[in-house]
Order: sequence, then C-alpha cells, then structure tokens
Amino acid sequence: MSASQTLGGPSRCGRVLGPSLDKIIKNAAWRKHSHLVSSCKSVLDKLETLPDAALPDPSSPLLGLSSSDADFVLNPILLALDSNYAKVADPALECVFKLFSAGVVRGEIDGKISDSIMYKIVDSVCKVGGIGEESVELAVLRALLSAVRCPCVLIRGDCLLQVVRTLYNIYLGGLNGTNQICAKSVLAQIMLIIFSRADEDSMDVSITTVSVSELLEFTDKNLNEGNSIYFCQNFVSEVMSASEGVPDLKLSQPVPVSQNGESKDEGEEIGSEKMKDEVELCPGGISSKIREDGFIVFKNLCKLSMKFSSQENPEDQVLLRGKTLSLELLKVIMDDGGSIWCSNERFLNAIKQFLCLSLLKNSALSVMSIFQLQCSIFMSLLTKYRSGLKAEIGIFFPMLILRVLENVLQPSFLQKMTILNMLEKIAGDSQIIIDIFVNYDCDVDSPNIFERIVNGLLKTALGPPPGSTTTLSAVQDITFRHESVKCLVGIIKSMGAWMDQQLKIGDSDLPSGSESETSAESHLTPSAEDGVVPDYELHLELNSELSDSATLEQRRAYKIELQKGVQLFNKKPSKGIEFLIKTKKVGNSPEEVASFLKKNTAGLNETMIGDYLGEREEFALRVMHAYVDSFNFKSIDFGEAIRFLLSGFRLPGEAQKIDRIMEKFAERYCKCNPNSFTSADTAYVLAYSVIMLNTDAHNSMVKDKMTKSDFIRNNRGIDDGKDLPEEYLGALYDQIVKNEIKINADSSVPQSKQANSLNKLLGLDGILNLVSWKQTEEKPLGANGHLIRHIQEQFKAKSGKSESVYHAVSDIAILRFMVEVCWGPMLAAFSVTLDQSDDRLTTTQCILGFRYSVHVTAVMGLQTQRDAFVTSVAKFTFLHCAADMKQKNVDAVKAIISIAIEDGNHLQEAWEHILTCLSRIEHLQLLGEGATTDASFLSVSNTEQSLMKKGTLQNPAVMAVVLGGSYDSTTVGVNSSRLVTPEQINHFIANLNLLDQIGNFELNHVFAHSQRLNSEAIVAFVKALCKVSMLELQSPTDPRVFSLIKLVEIAHYNMNRIRLVWSRMWNVLSDFFVSVGLSESLSVAIFVMDSLRQLAMKFLEREELANYNFQNQFLRPFVIIMQKSNSAEIRELIVRCISQMVLSRVTNVKSGWKSVFMVFTAAAADERKNIVLLAFETMEKIVREYFPHITETDATVFTDCVRCLIKFTNSRFNNDASLNAIAFLRFCAVKLAEGGFVCTNKSSDDGSSVSSINKDDSDVKGFAYIDDHGSYWLPLLTGLSKLTSDSRLDIRKSSVEVLFNILKDHGHLFSRVFWVGIFNSVVLPIFDGVCGRREMPVKDEQNLPTLRSSHHDGSTWDTETSTVAAQCLVDLYIGFYSVLRPQLSNVLSVLTGYLRSSIQGPASNGVVAMFRLIGELGSRLSEEEWREICLAIKEAAISMFPGFMKLLRTMDDIEVPDNSPSRSSTEASTDHGFTDHELEDANLQTAAYVVSKMKSHIAIQLLIMQVLPLHAIFSVLK
Repeated sequence: MSASQTLGGPSRCGRVLGPSLDKIIKNAAWRKHSHLVSSCKSVLDKLETLPDAALPDPSSPLLGLSSSDADFVLNPILLALDSNYAKVADPALECVFKLFSAGVVRGEIDGKISDSIMYKIVDSVCKVGGIGEESVELAVLRALLSAVRCPCVLIRGDCLLQVVRTLYNIYLGGLNGTNQICAKSVLAQIMLIIFSRADEDSMDVSITTVSVSELLEFTDKNLNEGNSIYFCQNFVSEVMSASEGVPDLKLSQPVPVSQNGESKDEGEEIGSEKMKDEVELCPGGISSKIREDGFIVFKNLCKLSMKFSSQENPEDQVLLRGKTLSLELLKVIMDDGGSIWCSNERFLNAIKQFLCLSLLKNSALSVMSIFQLQCSIFMSLLTKYRSGLKAEIGIFFPMLILRVLENVLQPSFLQKMTILNMLEKIAGDSQIIIDIFVNYDCDVDSPNIFERIVNGLLKTALGPPPGSTTTLSAVQDITFRHESVKCLVGIIKSMGAWMDQQLKIGDSDLPSGSESETSAESHLTPSAEDGVVPDYELHLELNSELSDSATLEQRRAYKIELQKGVQLFNKKPSKGIEFLIKTKKVGNSPEEVASFLKKNTAGLNETMIGDYLGEREEFALRVMHAYVDSFNFKSIDFGEAIRFLLSGFRLPGEAQKIDRIMEKFAERYCKCNPNSFTSADTAYVLAYSVIMLNTDAHNSMVKDKMTKSDFIRNNRGIDDGKDLPEEYLGALYDQIVKNEIKINADSSVPQSKQANSLNKLLGLDGILNLVSWKQTEEKPLGANGHLIRHIQEQFKAKSGKSESVYHAVSDIAILRFMVEVCWGPMLAAFSVTLDQSDDRLTTTQCILGFRYSVHVTAVMGLQTQRDAFVTSVAKFTFLHCAADMKQKNVDAVKAIISIAIEDGNHLQEAWEHILTCLSRIEHLQLLGEGATTDASFLSVSNTEQSLMKKGTLQNPAVMAVVLGGSYDSTTVGVNSSRLVTPEQINHFIANLNLLDQIGNFELNHVFAHSQRLNSEAIVAFVKALCKVSMLELQSPTDPRVFSLIKLVEIAHYNMNRIRLVWSRMWNVLSDFFVSVGLSESLSVAIFVMDSLRQLAMKFLEREELANYNFQNQFLRPFVIIMQKSNSAEIRELIVRCISQMVLSRVTNVKSGWKSVFMVFTAAAADERKNIVLLAFETMEKIVREYFPHITETDATVFTDCVRCLIKFTNSRFNNDASLNAIAFLRFCAVKLAEGGFVCTNKSSDDGSSVSSINKDDSDVKGFAYIDDHGSYWLPLLTGLSKLTSDSRLDIRKSSVEVLFNILKDHGHLFSRVFWVGIFNSVVLPIFDGVCGRREMPVKDEQNLPTLRSSHHDGSTWDTETSTVAAQCLVDLYIGFYSVLRPQLSNVLSVLTGYLRSSIQGPASNGVVAMFRLIGELGSRLSEEEWREICLAIKEAAISMFPGFMKLLRTMDDIEVPDNSPSRSSTEASTDHGFTDHELEDANLQTAAYVVSKMKSHIAIQLLIMQVLPLHAIFSVLK
C-alpha cells in the first residue's frame, strides 16, 4: 500500500495518476496491451522526475505540467479507455474521476478543438460505456458527472452534448435498473449544474444535490431494485462532495454567439449537427460561454421531447422513454430555474419558442407520465415565470387544466386527480391566484381563467348531474368531490392571506384551523427549501406594471359588459349589436361593426355571425358589405378566396341569405381581380356552385356525390354564355373535394358553450383541435404542423401587444371583484357538500371554507356575501333542530364561535346570527344539564321541570326543541300538535352530549372578547345582542334572560371605552331597556329593571367631568319607563333603584341629577301614596344633605330640582310633605342667591344691578351676574306664585310668605329688567282675584283674568292670607322702591281692589296697606305720583258710591221696630204673630249688612280725609 502511494512522484498530478497507471499495468494483458503497458511505465518514470511545485502553464490541461507533458502523461489513460477491456478501462475511469474531482484538470473542453487530449479522453469515456459491464457504466457515470461538476473545467459545445447523449444512452439501454436510475440522476444533476452556473453566469456557484426520490415521482418506479434509490442518492452525493479546486474565472468571460447552429438532432439522441434554426441573440449579440451552453442544452432537450414515433413503429417505447426523460429534465431545470429565465430575453424566448411548443405537441398524448410531467412543468412556469409568459399561460391553462377540470361525466381519474392536485398547489400561492384574476379575468382579450377554475371546481364538487351517465365509480366521485372542495378552500384561504398581508393584519387575526391546516405564511412566500423568489419580485420592473383598483375595475366591468353583449349576440345578433353599440363597445358605423365581427376574438358564435351578415335589414346589409370589402382577394385563387371569406363565419342555412353574401363576394372578387371573369354574374354563379359542391362532398348525409363531370356540366355557359375552361373547373373541383371549406375554429371535440366562448377568445379552437383526450396513440406532427406553426405565430404576435403586459396589483379592492366571481360557487360547493357528506375530513374542509369566506367577505365589507356565508354556517349548526344534530353540526358551532372571535370587527349585521346560535347553545346545554329554565321565574306558573325529571314528555320547552323548526323561526315547534315519543327524547339526549365539546368558557369567551372589538363592531354587537335578547324575552313558551345577562356583562367589559363609543352603545341599550321595561310581563320588566340597575350602579362608579351629559343619558331609561309604565310595582321599583343609586353614588351622579329629578317629579304625581312618600323621603335627604352635588357640574339641574319640589307641593297625600317642599324651595333660593354653582364672569343684561336700601355697593357688585341666570329664579318664583291659590290654607299662607321673603331677601340680586318681569309675571298675578272682582263687579267668575285658570277652581283667600299678602306687597314695594317705582300704578290697582271689597276685612287691610304705603313713601313721592294716588283713591271712592246709594235705598224699604212699647207688650205681640217676628229678623239682618257696608264706605272716606292733609299742595277734588 505504501509503495502505491509513492507511485507517480511528488507532484499532485503524479499522486493521482501513479496508482491508476500501476493498476492498469497489473490488469493489462501483456501481449494484447504491450503498447499500453510500456506507455504506462514511461509515464510513471516521467512522473517521478516532475517537481511538486512547477510553474503553471496556462495552455496545459493539467495543473503543474506543461502542455506537452500533459499530453504525454494522459496518453496511457486514453489508450486504456480505447482498449474496450473492462479490467483496464475501470482503473482508467477511476483515474479520470480523480483528475476531475481533485481539480487537477483545468481549462475548457470543447468539441471544436477535437485534437485536445482532454476532449479525446471525455470522448473515450463516453464511448467506453458500451462495453457491457455494469461496473464500467457506473464508472462512466461517475467520471462524466465529476467532469461537469469540476469548477476548474468548462465542458461545452458538442462535448457537453456528447456527455448528455451518453448518459441518455445509458439510461435507455442500461444493464440494470439501478444503473438506469443512476444515469437519470446524473443527468438531472448535470442539468442543475449547467443552469445554476448559467443563472449566476459563473463557475463559482453553490449547487444543490438532486433528489432521486423526486425524480421517480412520475416514472421509472419499476426500476427500483430494493435499495436502488438509496444507492443512487449516495452515488450522486459522493461525486458532488468529492469535487475540489478553485473556479477558473476566465471561463466565465463573455464571448460572441454564433448565429448558426449549435447542435443537431439524431433520432432520440443529441448530436453535433449544426442546427438549421436561427438562434435568437440576447441584446448586443453577446453571451457568456456558460449561458451559451445552457441555451444549447435547453433547446436540444425541448427538441428531443418533441420526437414522435413513426407510423411504421407507433409504439416505440425507447423513443417514449427518451421523450419522458427529456420532459423530466426540463422539469428539473424549470423547478430549479432562477431569475435568468425572466430577466434574460433570450432564455425567456427559449421557453416561448421551444418549451411551449413541446408542451403543445405532447398535449396530444395519452401517456399519463407525460401528462403529469407537462402539468408539473407548467406549474413551474406559472409559479416562477408567469410575468413573462402571460399569453402562453393564457393558452395552456385552458388546454391543460381547465379542459380536464370541466370534464365531469367521463374524465380520466388519474388525469383529473393530477389536475386537482396541481390546482391545490396553485391555490396555496396567494399571489398566483391574484395574478391570474388580474391578468386574465380582468383582461378583455384573455380567458376568464379564475372564473372557470372556480366553476369547474364547483361542478366537480357537486358531481355528475342526476340521471347522467358517468364512467366514475362511487369512490372516485367522492375523491373528486373532496379534492375539489380542498381546492376551493385553498383559493379562499389564499385570498384571505393575501388580503391580510396587504393590510398588515397579524397572524392572530387569521382563522386558525385544525391540524390539517397550514400556516398562512406558507402560502404567501415559497419555502426556504424551494429557494424560489416569487415571480412578481423577480420580474416586476421589466414587463409588468402596477395597476390600481380603479383601472382594474374599469377593465373588469368592460369585459363583463362585452361578454354580456356577446351572449346577447349569440342569442339574437341584431339585439347584441344594438347593445354593444349602445354601451360603446363597438362603434356605430358599419365598418366598425364589420371589423368587430371579423376579428371574432370575443366568443362570437360563427353561425350567428353568418346569420347576421345575411340579414336584409339596412344596417346589417351595410355591415355585410363592409365585412366583405375588408378582404383583399387580389391574385388569390377563386376557391381560396371563398375559403378565406368563410374562415370567420359559417354560412347561414337560408338560401336568400347565402345569395346576398355570395352576390357581394362576387362583386368584391371581380373588383380585386378585374380580369378574372367577364362579369360579376359569372363569379356569383360559380361561388354559389362551389358552396353547393362543398356541402355535397363533405356532408355524410348525401349518398350520391357530385362528380367532376357533373360539376363541370352544372357550370356551363355561366361566363356570359360561354364556358369556363374545364381545366380550371376541374382544378377547382379537386381543391374543394380534397380540402373542405370550413371556419378556422371548427373543432372535432365537443365543447361546452362556455369553453367554446373562451377558447375562441384566444383563437384556441385550432389548438384544442390538436388535442384529443380520448386518443389512444401518439400522433406524429404531420397534418397538424400548420396548426402548430399558426400557434407559434400567435405567440409572436401576442408578445408585442398590450395584452402581454403583466399587471401586478397591491390594492385589496381587487378582492371585491374576485369575491363577486367566486362566492356563489363556493357557497354552493361548501353547503351542498356539508349537507350531503358525513365524512369528517370533507366536512372539516367545508367548514374551513366557510370560515375563510367569512373572513374575506367581512374584512372587505361585502355585506350580502358575508351574511350569506354566516347564515349558512349558522343553519348547519342544526341548533334549531337539535334532535338531528351530528358531529359536523358541532363543528359548525365551533366555527361560529371562531368566526365571532376572529372576525368580530367586521361582522356588523351578521352578529345577529352568531348570537342567536350562542343563545340556542346555552338553551340546549341548560336542558341537557337539567337545570331550571328561566321561564320558571319569569312566568307565574312554576310547572317547568328539568329534562331528567318526571313529566319530560309534557315539558313544553323540551317538546319545542325536540320537534324542531326552521332556522328563521323565533320559537321552534311552538304550534306543532305532534307528540314527542320516548325514542325521540332519548335520541335528543344523546345528541345533547355532543355539545359537551363546547364548554361555557368558549361561550363566555365571545362576550369577554367584545372588549377587543373596535368602535363600529361593538355597537353592531350590542344591537344584535339586544335584538336576540328581545326575541328570548318575548318567547311565548320559554322566555329566557341569557342575552339580557350578557348585555350587562358586555357593558361591564366595555366600561372603559371612550365616552363617544359608550354613548353610541347606550343609545342602543337605552332603547332596548325602555322597550322591555314597558313589557306587559311584570316579571320580565322587573328583571330588566334590575339588570338596568346593576348596569347603572357599575357605571356610576366612574366619575364624570363637568359639562358632560352621559350620566344623564345613562339614567334616561328610568325616566321614560317611570313616565310611561302602567305598573305600580315597576314605578316603585324605579324609585327605589334611583334612591339606592343616588344615595350610594351621590358624588358621581353629576349630569344624572336631571334624570333623577325627572323620575321624582313623575313619582310626585303618582297615584300611589307610598311611591310619592318614598320619593319625597329621598328628595328630602338629597336637598338637606347633598345639595352642593346637584349643581356641581351643571347649574341647569337646579331648575329640575325646583320643578320637582313644586310638584311635591301639589301632593294631595301629605300636607307636611308639601310644606316641607315649600321650605326646601326657600332653601333652594338661599343656595341660588349664594351663587356657588353659576359662572361669575357674566354681566347683567343692561349692565346695572340693584341692591336693597341696606346693601352697600360692594355687595351689589358681587351679585351683578345673576341677571344672566334669571331662568333659575323664574321657575322657583312662578311655582310659589301658583301655590298661593292652592285650596289648602296652610299651603297658601306658607307659599305667600316664602315667596315674598325670597323676593325681599334676594331681590337685590335682580336686575331692573328682571324685576319688572318678576313683578308682572309672579307678584301681580297673585292679586288677580282681588283686583278682578271689584273692577268687574257685574261679571261672574268666568270673566276673571286668565291667570285664574291656573288656580284651583273656587278657591278664595281667607282674611289672614289676604292681610299677609297686602302687607308683603307694600313692604316689597317700599323695600325696592327705586326699582319698582314704575310699578306704582299696579300696586295701587291691587290696593284699590282691596278697598273695593264688600267685606270689611279686606277693605280694612287695603286701607292699612294704603296708609302705610303713603306714610312710608310720602316724602319721596313726586307730584305726579301723588296725583296718581289720589286719583286711585278717588276712583275707588266713586266706584263705591253707586253701591252706597243702593244701600241707602235699601234702608228706605226696611221697617225698623219701635223701641218705646213695654217689654210685656212686645212679648205679647210676638206671641200673637210669628210672621211679623220673622220679618223683623230679616229686616234686622239687612240693616246689619247695610250698616257694615256703610262702615266700609265711611272708612274709605276717612282714608281720604287722612290722605288729603298729607300733601297740602293738592286741592280738594271737585
């Protein structure tokens, strides 16, 4: 062993060559290989002399050796390889492997330099594989892989192609399956090496190792011999890890690219013949050698994949295996491809010209492995390179995928499963889904791929229509349904993931599914293992443009409208054209309409086009003329001209229509070819004859075919009486018979209407005609060559059009249009599948689909779609008919809860369905636990028993649930007369056990989570919960309070929200509490009021800032219910609740005082004594102890307090309460005067203030502001004023005293203007009765002043009250004379009213009051005022004179008895005459009355006598 290590000398090259040469010498046959042996020995001797570190020779292929020495030392290896002797070739191959893996070989190996020693060695290695030894084949594979892998060597050109060809041959003809798998693996690894370097344009790249198991995914699984895959994987990995050396950077230098061929095609092998096709250069005509080699290999692989078997040997398996291998290698290249395929125009065009052509040709094959490979390659193109292949993908997607997907009745199971698996992968990439819709469904000139995918998946999910014939077994059909549902779920999930990515919604907001789900991020970006950058990041700036949603919306709307017009045209052409012109999709001129019909790119039906062109209406006729005139028939054969004309439409069946078209054609043809016929009549007849011949020759229904002689005979004399040449007619006959005249879009394969329309959209019918999915054998290119060339021309033509511009979009508004397309099919697929299937995996997918659909539609604000999905899930919970519940229904319940938590911010009106389900869940759980139902304490009767107790069958609540009902019914089974059997009950109980999977925590979590809802969502949540609660409480059979309790809970959870949001919430809650609080059911109303109390108590724990009104809003429901409720119990409960809340939270009531006083005001007027007294008791405590809190934040509350106290003064139940209320009014006046709750920066209306005589100026200034708050005084004073006419004496007296005391004590705070108003509106109306009766003595009570109407009917003042009132009035006037001086006439009017009184008491009071007024103010009165006083007294006296005279006349009629007779006489007289005695008594009473009146009159006169001396300057009135 040590000896062999020293063989070859100290040089690096020698250490590699020495042992191998020694082994060759030992294994060689001395006689047969004598020259080889001697050469080996000579080299060994030479190697011994070489130093370890020699000067490098750039031209040498070996490191450390000169060029000549390298040729010399490598010659034995070449001889050994050429010996065709396995024992010698083995060590030589081992030596080659070591040379490359050790990095000893350097430079470029190209077939153009055929005399190069390294080229010869590689060539010999390729040839030695044919010896027929398994070990030699593996050694060849190892050597060739190491040669290509070596970073110091660039094998290129024909040499590289030869390496690939050799590996092909080993794969196709390998001695065992393991070697064939190894050859295939080495080929795949070489492809990775070549194209990894081409992508980076460098030799120094990291290269992934091929996965052998993935290579066998579609084919060659039969080659696996035990552990072959493991062996091959290790084989490749060892070679890849053995390579060493520093990359030669010179090998990456760019070189000019030749424009003629790089390779040739020899059967199934790749050769070196120059290609005939031109190579399209990259810009500038410069490319690197590395990329040039990649281009050559790719092109040759594509050509090899297009090899078809010959007609002589249609089942050439070797060719088929070679084709399959080529496609597998192309798959490896595309899967591992980098940005070069999009960024480099040459490589992108290579995909378009070669790979797409290969896919096109191979699409005609029925071989399953080829179909799978095609789909896999197409998937790579779609995933990575779609931005540069828009037009191509638009063609292949319908051809490869949609065609199979839409075949529902008789599909190939494997093919369709392949397509469904592929669609599942597509659906997993959110960006692909979005890009497909944006670039195809929103493009007028592209097929609706996304729409067709969704509709195709729907058809598959629903299965074959009932009654149809299908080739599918039941298991296959179920499999298809499940897979299609998975695809739909994947699509909507990706849409949601993309939406969340754009909105930057965290993963926590995404629906979290079961174990079968994958994370959303896995759909957003490819995994690290794939190493793939999304296409839109790679190539966005080159051939794509960002599109805003508005533009896409216009494009989408335009396309939808255009398709609507096309559909209308295909039903009735004239209507369709009219619609298209009206919507401006087509111009209104005949030429523009003709151009539209001629293009035929919008799915127009060719038969309908022909019918329209044949119409006789004027506009249609002009369109037909314009259509025919658009053709240029110059120098075109007559038959070809007809064929050219009819290529775009099918002739109508009506002879007159054909006649019109042919007549115009003949005219146009003769105009383009004036020397062709004598006249247009000739062309017209001949054209008609050709059409008849075409129908005769190619219609299978015609038995007796027209012969050539018949055709010639039929056309005799048509040329202006002359015959056309027979040769000409014969040639025309042959041409028509051999080649039928038909439209371009004729297809031999039946297609659906939708497929037809969309295929024609891109001219795909010709392509699809090439593909026959029922074909059982391969077709050579042959007759379809012209179709393929036509498609290639389409590719080239489309590449320059705007439709090839790739659009990328980041605006989530695009999802609106996508949802419009897919929500209906998805809803149908999920609903039908969930309804019909009980398979857990399938139903789980459906429920996931519902959840993702709700997520997308809710976030996008699509109300109709969102509600449709939520309603469907809610219905599938079967909570409305629990007796039929299954596990899938429980899963739906879980989904409802998940939706509520994850998408609650966007549910809006859909919350009602969610909360209804939660209510029903709780109800069922309650029944299942046997707990007492809410109805037991909400109803009078307590007959409801639990589920497990006796009487279950008679329990109305249980019967209703067991019998079930519709989802929308508020109460299930209420009106049903059916009986519930024990079996139904048992089944129901068993189903209730399923609900054990949903605990109280899950239910409560929804409500606790409400505090995380946004402002809009929480309001919607509260609205829905109120509505559900209302339905619960109004249930006729089983009223419940679940939602009501939850309302209180969520109010508590959300107590910390901002006031603005709380206000909106409370507006909803307030209406609800009022509505239920006024319920006819007393128990329900009491429960609601108690709930409201709890809520209010919690809320009153929070402090309210000044000038806010929320506490008042919060207590408002109490006020409304108190005012409107007919139930005394409820009113008493409200008073108690308010009392409790106020007294316990008095410091936090703030603005709520207004509502508190409104409640007590209503209570004060209540008919129940206990309610009135209870309210006043609280009111008394509030005023006595907590008055400063009343006006702490809102001074206007004072007015409400006053009104409330005034209302209590009117109480008829307790005088003490009324008197106390009046006393509190005085207390309120004192507090009001203190001014602690009003703003001090206000000034009076007129800038002046008034003080009493005893107040100094400083005090006055301190209260100058009060004028701005007269509204606070006015209710208080007015209320007391009205109380002065109360029917109760003590109330009247007290109110008068309090009123005038308030005015006297605090009048100095009033402004002059306010005093005038108070005096006129408050003080004077008190004396209206006194003044009115004397001013209008002849009028009755009905004619008293209007303010009397506010007094108690029939009420009169007693003498004491009258005295107090008169004295108070004079005192008030005297005290505030400076302000009230202008009111002298009013005061005199009141006092003279006293004087006019017929009763001595009031008149005396008036006299006293008048005397005091004059006495106090006499020195201050002006002459005019004295005059006014005197005139008032005079008028009073004069007004009394008529009455006095009447009294005197009355005295004349009275007989006064004589007093002179004795006592005895008088008594006798009395004893004898009763009549006279009675008359005497009456006369005496009258005399007494007259005397009294006279005294009053005399008193007035005396007053006049007393007043006159007080002012001497006035003369006595005459």
